[in-house]
Amino acid sequence: MSTSLNPDNPATSPPAPGADHRVSPARVAVVQCDAQVGVANRRQNVELGLGLAARAADDGATLIVLPELSATGYTFATRAEAYEHAEEVPSGETVRAWEAFARERGVHLVGGLVERDGVRLYDTAVLVGPDGYVGHYRKTHLWNTEKLWFEPGDLGFPVFDTPIGRIGLLICWDIWFPEVPRLLAQQGADIICSVNNWVWTPPPMFDESGRCMAAYLTMTAAHVNNVFIAAANRIGTDRDARFLGCSLIAGTNGWPIGEVAGADEERILTADIDIVAARSAPIWNQLNDLIRDRRTDLYDPMLGYTLSPAAPR
Repeated sequence: MSTSLNPDNPATSPPAPGADHRVSPARVAVVQCDAQVGVANRRQNVELGLGLAARAADDGATLIVLPELSATGYTFATRAEAYEHAEEVPSGETVRAWEAFARERGVHLVGGLVERDGVRLYDTAVLVGPDGYVGHYRKTHLWNTEKLWFEPGDLGFPVFDTPIGRIGLLICWDIWFPEVPRLLAQQGADIICSVNNWVWTPPPMFDESGRCMAAYLTMTAAHVNNVFIAAANRIGTDRDARFLGCSLIAGTNGWPIGEVAGADEERILTADIDIVAARSAPIWNQLNDLIRDRRTDLYDPMLGYTLSPAAPR
């Protein structure tokens, strides 16, 4: 477990002694663990995630992120098997367990599961807090055989207001689409919780530092959108799939706050940040600013971007 600040980023650097002006201090934790497919494994998967979340909470974490499908495992063999693992949101057993934990420990928790809505299945991330269920997001961009079990998400890219700040959610393959973190940031997200099952892909999978491409995409998204991203991936193998690890917490300047987790280790990474510091405009020099330099008159209509009238720009 590691807890660290990035001295090169004013948004995450410790204040001068006696001058802590943080508006919304939080200790963010990403949990890297191994969940296995199988109905008999569901309770064990949930208990594993909550056991590690409890360790993070004992260490002071107030926002905890678990991996994608952390309650169910990933590699379903048939649609029938995917249905066997599914539950309704928020009334299902897993969400109730997460709610109870969040209430007891006074934390916000994000985790992934298979959601059933009528006859439709979704790869879903759920956000709960001390007051219970907050909201959920359905994965928009489906990877490989996910398209055989799940429907593409139909909830857009919601950002949830919480006492610690505005929280956006994305899932795994979404990070390869720069529109996703951009739309979350443009809707005012202070931090994006990224729940993942990054799988092994054609080589090279890691560079000399041991980081995978998904880690760099996460860092880039944080950098170009001036937003914190807490990315929790899983490890191990699940039937024929092997997973990459490399969980991290990226600061608003894009650089990891502390370490990037290894490929094979069960791990909890933590970072102390002021979540709403992401609302400060990133001024690069006297003439350039990422927000004001956007040419929304040209590319937003072309790309079909739409924001609510009240959304920050």
